[in-house]
Amino acid sequence: MSEQNDKKILNIVQTALDDMKAEDVVTIDLAGKTSIASYMVVASGTSNRHVASIAQKIEEALKANGCRCTMEGENKADWVLIDAFDVIVHIFRPE
Repeated sequence: MSEQNDKKILNIVQTALDDMKAEDVVTIDLAGKTSIASYMVVASGTSNRHVASIAQKIEEALKANGCRCTMEGENKADWVLIDAFDVIVHIFRPE
């Protein structure tokens, strides 16, 4: 993928996190450090329902913009992983 596409995906993710009032959002630039992704985004939700809603919003926003992704952990929503290939998102419930 291109750097421009990576930044587009990152912007979609960051906008969705902001819209859903995610907490403690941290973006880590992985470019040149690993081949698994260009960015990793870590965020928290206030409850299981909030974590699940944030994950769903990100997935919907990515798909609406023609971006593919896979998601794991949405059933329990203690921790959800969204793999948008060059952008990986982790959403946690604080304990």
